[in-house]
Amino acid sequence: MNLILLEPEDFQSSSQVVLRGRRFQHMAEVQRAEVGDRLKVGVVNGQVGAGEITERSENHIAMTVSLVAEPPAALPLTLLLALPRPKMLKRTIQHATALGVKKLYLINAYRVEKSYWQSPWLAEEKLREQCVLGLEQAVDTAMPEIQLRKRFKPFVEDELPEIANQSLKLVAHPVTDAPCPVDIEQQTTLAVGPEGGFIPYEVEKLQEAGFQSVHLGPRILRVETALPVLLSRLFPAR
Repeated sequence: MNLILLEPEDFQSSSQVVLRGRRFQHMAEVQRAEVGDRLKVGVVNGQVGAGEITERSENHIAMTVSLVAEPPAALPLTLLLALPRPKMLKRTIQHATALGVKKLYLINAYRVEKSYWQSPWLAEEKLREQCVLGLEQAVDTAMPEIQLRKRFKPFVEDELPEIANQSLKLVAHPVTDAPCPVDIEQQTTLAVGPEGGFIPYEVEKLQEAGFQSVHLGPRILRVETALPVLLSRLFPAR
């Protein structure tokens, strides 16, 4: 936990917070924080700063906080991600959040098993938990927006043209001649398929919507590996 992420309900006043539960346990047991220690803090969808511990008991820590800086800039990216299997979903959401993704659509695809859509990890509060872990890792406070789309064709035909309007449109696909571009500046919409990739029909529908297929080389990577590689190539300075 590189950042203590504060919620509005933690504030007792404009500069005083009280923390319990998971964050208290981490500060007490891992960071071994004591009265007088200063830790990096930030408020959800707000600024980053420092907090000085003023009180520690058996079940809570009180801090005086000063929020003075803006969080890191978001990536100029909308990510379309074929729904991964539940265990991978948690890690992928954390990685995407830590890397600065703020707009994410979890979409269906032929190779996405129907059972994945029944996962309890798709509940709003569970997705938010993974986003929080990613923000704490990256010292960021801006909560991503995650939307679910269970029908591929209607999404691509009816919604995607407006979502991807005036952006560079890319679909990660291992069977193509064009390598993934490096260090781009413009707003981008990136589609990443499931394990095994999008099927030809899905790639064709994305291409009809203006997407260009790009690859990362001859190796076939898992989604949780491919996504950080793709984002580090597209936005290495971010």
